[in-house]
Amino acid sequence: MPSPHRPKPGRPHLTRDSQKWVFDYLIKETGKVFHFQPDGRGRFPRSVRSHDMISKHMGLSARRLERLAQTEAEAGHPETAMELYYQATLEYHDAQHVVFETNDEKRFLHGSLMRCYEKVRELAPYRIEHVDIPWNGTVVSGNLHLAPGPDPKPLVFYVPGCDQTKEAWPHPYYNQALQRGMHAFSFDGPGQGEAEYELPIRGDYEAPVKSVVDWVEQRSDLDSTRIGLWGVSLGGYYAPRAAAFEKRIRACIALSGPYDWADIWPGLPDLTREAFRARAKCATQDEARKAGAALSLKGVAEQITCPLFVVAGKLDRLVPWQEGERLARAAKGPVEFCLIEDGNHVANNRAYKYRTQSADWMGRHLGVRWR
Repeated sequence: MPSPHRPKPGRPHLTRDSQKWVFDYLIKETGKVFHFQPDGRGRFPRSVRSHDMISKHMGLSARRLERLAQTEAEAGHPETAMELYYQATLEYHDAQHVVFETNDEKRFLHGSLMRCYEKVRELAPYRIEHVDIPWNGTVVSGNLHLAPGPDPKPLVFYVPGCDQTKEAWPHPYYNQALQRGMHAFSFDGPGQGEAEYELPIRGDYEAPVKSVVDWVEQRSDLDSTRIGLWGVSLGGYYAPRAAAFEKRIRACIALSGPYDWADIWPGLPDLTREAFRARAKCATQDEARKAGAALSLKGVAEQITCPLFVVAGKLDRLVPWQEGERLARAAKGPVEFCLIEDGNHVANNRAYKYRTQSADWMGRHLGVRWR
């Protein structure tokens, strides 16, 4: 954390910054940076003893996994190699996420993530396409996971949150969409993943979504009449926002998403604010707070007419469950509101497996029939 004696651009000194040692101790002991993460030790190796060490040590761990994956591939074990490449992708993902500047370290770690995921694509048990879609004078990118079979199939359009990139879902060996006979398209929109370097977070997420839906309509193997949006965390704002304006969306899932960013800003952890500031291309926290005011479903949710599934955790300290309730009450189409008892952010609860149960809901509303 910055101090008055060693200021850092974009990071005003806060009184609580002087207690950073407590936060670093919790990282060392738990391997987590957020209290809402699931039970058990988090993904950080024991060598991480403070927040400042995450990018280096997660990067080193990812590099070891990448080398092991290369060894397994050379030994003729493509299945094992793919699993290791995907694990390395996720660890490079965690390493690059905590770098809140577009610098050489950030580019190296994200580039390593992309390099490992290219190997995942090569070795996956089904076809994964990396897609660049023209939009607003540049491109937005996604990974298209194609379910096998000759007939056009419905598409699950996955929108990550502020802490994810498109590579985080789905796991090629456990693809909940493909298991139910659906294609999956995981997206890096403005401020996310590949688009983070050029495009800041924006409130009108429906603009890039429209370009993606236009592209889907040009594909004969994708059923453009059956597209479902699935948003998680900040994506839980983006997805219903896009569904309100893009009427070609047939169904929408909003998981742990904010109804109004300005309302939750005062209670956000420092790391979440800092991640948002970096992805919104703001120099200061005050600029980020003002930019976040554009992320609101007030007067927008009322335009949602497709089936909507809203999921919230009752103990969510990042996005209070009442945000989901506001969305559910405002939407005009068929709505299901699922409040997870003892669930925290992204409904982390042993009794609720949000990816599988959400995939069931999506498949049902996209007209999928499976065994």
